[in-house]
Amino acid sequence: MSEGLAHTTVLLHEAVEALAIKPDGIYVDGTFGRGGHSARILEQLGNEGRLIALDKDPAAVAAGKAWRDARFQMVHRGFAQLAEVLRELGVAKVDGILLDLGVSSPQLDDADRGFSFRFDAPLDMRMDTSSGMTAAQWLAEVDESLLAEVIRDYGEERFAKQIARAVVAARAVEPIRTTRQLVELAGKAVRTREAGQNPATRTFQAIRIYLNGELEELARVLPECVTLLKTGGHLVVISFHSLEDRIVKHFMRDMAQGDKLPRNVPIRANEVPQGRLHLIGKATRATGAEVLANPRARSAVMRVAERSDVA
Repeated sequence: MSEGLAHTTVLLHEAVEALAIKPDGIYVDGTFGRGGHSARILEQLGNEGRLIALDKDPAAVAAGKAWRDARFQMVHRGFAQLAEVLRELGVAKVDGILLDLGVSSPQLDDADRGFSFRFDAPLDMRMDTSSGMTAAQWLAEVDESLLAEVIRDYGEERFAKQIARAVVAARAVEPIRTTRQLVELAGKAVRTREAGQNPATRTFQAIRIYLNGELEELARVLPECVTLLKTGGHLVVISFHSLEDRIVKHFMRDMAQGDKLPRNVPIRANEVPQGRLHLIGKATRATGAEVLANPRARSAVMRVAERSDVA
């Protein structure tokens, strides 16, 4: 069970500093996890401040519900439903939104969740264990071509076709229900191994991202975040995967540039369409000291933008 499993928050100080907390502001922690960022935000909020936290993981929600702070509200919903949640709570605009993407340490370290190849456990991989299809159920029926496509596109795995073929052949003999089974299949299919990386790493990552719709939810919520921010409000996103970071980077860049006009259009400088976001600094990565203390921070990339147009 996840109770008692430790979680070290990545880029804790940097992320909360990037939010530029106002004591009486309204903030959203779109990925509560075990509340590392939320706790630090509450430390900087005054009595009139407010923090709304979301998470789709029932274990994370239970941890948040145990908090006793009148300024804090925990909601069992994924960040893709942020606009709906704020509408239900009667909140029109907020001063800052934080999204800490990926899987939390308790999720990885809880064998029952099936996220990690380090344990022999049931293949689940759902962020929200109260709904949806498990990885085992999906692997039992997915078409070989789709499986190969998912492993290739979401895991950037060169041997995706070989792994998919091995999975389909194996399930014809017996159901693939455990992480150990999937690890062994990937291990045999991946011919060239990356130093220090289990050959099943990319396959596990791909299936998790696909099953939970992580990239689609991210792409959908980013425009909503801009709409929900007050003018001057900050959007802070921490990514742990190149596909996530690419979505965030391109979105923020495009929103900062504004509408593109054809070349040589006769227009005054003050009539040029302005972007809705202003980029703040460059991408931030964990320091060497943080990576040494928490190896899972090594792939973290934080990007920050401020809403610059009139909300």
